[in-house]
Amino acid sequence: MKEFIEFIAKHLVDNPEGVEIQEVTPDEKTVELTLKVGTEDIGKVIGKQGKTAQAMRTLLTAIAAKDGKRAILKILD
Repeated sequence: MKEFIEFIAKHLVDNPEGVEIQEVTPDEKTVELTLKVGTEDIGKVIGKQGKTAQAMRTLLTAIAAKDGKRAILKILD
C-alpha cells in the first residue's frame, strides 16, 4: 500500500524527491499512511476541491479491503 501511494504521489508532483510516506500500524486491522510533499506541490496532490486526494483514498481503501484491513491516508501540508 505504501509503495502504491508513493508511486501515485511521485507522478503527480514536480519534485518527486520531496515525497515522503510514513506507515504506522496502530492495530493489526488498521494501516495509517502519512504523505508529505513539498509546499509547492501540495495543491497537485490535493487537487481541485480535494478530488485527487479523495481518489487516492478510495483506491487505498479498495487495496486495504482485499487484505481485510482499514486504511487511513493523511496529507500533511
